[in-house]
Amino acid sequence: MDRICIPDSEFLERVTRVQEKMAQEGYDILLCYGNEAEPQFVRYFSDYWPSFETAGVLIPKTGAARLLIGPESYTYAADRSRIPEIRLLKAFRESSEPEYPGKPLDTFNTVFTECLGDAPVKRIGVAGLPLMTVGVYNALAESLKVYGDVKIEKADYIVSALRMIKSENELACMRKAAEITRKTMDYVLENIHVGMTESQVVGLALGKMHELGAERESYPLWVLTGAGSDQAISRPRHKVIQEGDLTFLQIGARYEGYASSIGRPVVFGKATEAQKSLIEAGYAVQEEMLSMTKAGVPACEIAKRHKEKVAELGYADHFLYGPYHGNGLMEGEAPWVETDSDYLMQENMTFCSDIFLGSHETKVGLRIEDVIRVTADGVENLTNYPRKLFEINR
Repeated sequence: MDRICIPDSEFLERVTRVQEKMAQEGYDILLCYGNEAEPQFVRYFSDYWPSFETAGVLIPKTGAARLLIGPESYTYAADRSRIPEIRLLKAFRESSEPEYPGKPLDTFNTVFTECLGDAPVKRIGVAGLPLMTVGVYNALAESLKVYGDVKIEKADYIVSALRMIKSENELACMRKAAEITRKTMDYVLENIHVGMTESQVVGLALGKMHELGAERESYPLWVLTGAGSDQAISRPRHKVIQEGDLTFLQIGARYEGYASSIGRPVVFGKATEAQKSLIEAGYAVQEEMLSMTKAGVPACEIAKRHKEKVAELGYADHFLYGPYHGNGLMEGEAPWVETDSDYLMQENMTFCSDIFLGSHETKVGLRIEDVIRVTADGVENLTNYPRKLFEINR
C-alpha cells in the first residue's frame, strides 16, 4: 500500500543522531524503554509497539542498535521492527512472570558484550526510566555489577531533545492523524444523541477512526457528560446523556504511531448562560494562546498569559495546568508549557493546545484541544476544528 509513513532511512538516522548526543554526554550505552501504554522511546527508534511484554532499544556509542523484547514476541517483532537485530530477554517478560524453562535467552550482559566487546560499561543511561518496571531495573542493575559501581542514569532528555523537533515525514503522519480525528469528530457529532451512554459514544469514535485508517486511538478516549465533566483525566462511564447536559468529547486517532486529539464541549438542547459563558471563555483563551505563539517566544510567557487570561475571564478557580503540552508519538509528551519553562518555542515543535477549565464545586468542566505546529511567524493548526457553540437537539 502507498501509505504515508516514516522511511527506514529516518529510523537509521535517529540512531546516528542520538549516538552523537551520547558521545557529547559520555554515555557508552543508552537503553530506551517502553511498554504497551507508553511505547514512545522504543517506537521512535524501532517502530515496534510492545503488547503484553515490555521492550527496549539498546543503542551502543557506535554500531547498530538492538531491539530487546520478551520471550514470546519474536515473530511479532520481526514482522514490525525497523531494527533487524532482535534479542529475547527474560527481563522483558509479561507481568505474570512465566519462567520459560529450557528456552535459550539472552541477558543484558550477553547483549552488552555483543555491542561493546571486552570494553566495560562505564556510563549507561535509560530513556523512559520512570516507566521501567522493578523487574527490568533489577535485572539491569545486576548485570552492571561486573563493571563495578555503575549508576543507572535517567537519560530521557537525550531522546526528548531529538523528538521535540519534528521532521517532514513526522509532520505528514501527524497531519494524517489529524485528518482522521477531524472526520471522526464529524461522525460522532452527526450521530450522538440524548439517551446514549458515554461508553457508547466512545464506541462510535473507535469504530469510525479504524474505518478511516487509524491504527488505534491516541489514548483511552473519554466522553464526560453533566456532573463529572470536571475530570481532567478520565474514562467513559455508563452514564446516560440527558437533555441540558454539557458534554465534552475527547477524541484522538493514532496513525503510524503519531497521536492526534480534538476536545470540544457539546450542549444537548439550548445552552444556558452559564454553559455559554464557560464555553466562550475556553475558546477565547485558546485563541489568545495561539495568537501569541511562534518561534522565538519564551514558553513561560505563553503560560503566564494563559493563567492571567483565565483569571480575567472569571475562571481562576477552574484553572488546573498550562496551555500546551508536547504532542507526537504520545498525545502528551515533553515539553510542557508552564510558568517555569525555560526554553524558547522553535519551528516544528508540535503541541496539543489543551485548555481545560473545571469546577469541583459544580462538577462541570470542559476541554478545548487541538494539535498545532509552531512556525516562524505563528502556528499551523493541524486539527483546526471549529470553535463554536455546538448545540445538539436530538
